[in-house]
Amino acid sequence: MKTNPKNREEPGFARHAFVCGHERAEGASRPSCFNRGSLDLLRELKSILRDRSPVDVRLQKAGCLDHCEQGPSCVVYPESVWYSLRDEESIEAMMKHLTTGEVDASKTMKME
Repeated sequence: MKTNPKNREEPGFARHAFVCGHERAEGASRPSCFNRGSLDLLRELKSILRDRSPVDVRLQKAGCLDHCEQGPSCVVYPESVWYSLRDEESIEAMMKHLTTGEVDASKTMKME
């Protein structure tokens, strides 16, 4: 088995995004990103990201990011930029951030 199948020169990623996958029971006092379709969205985003082919970007599920009220929620590192993935514009802004590093502040998470 290859020890470096992606031929990386060093560990880590240029950007690393986490999409909340936390699940709370129906009727819980707080909503959950899982119940808002975050894992289905994550699968779709991974497919789109593969097509865009950035090898130094990682997108994965996270446990609770503690912003489920804004969810599905996502954070992109190393910039620590938060997104509420509720609409196509915010989703596209997050994907552009992942692939180019460009942040559209008008599409980042705002506390309500």
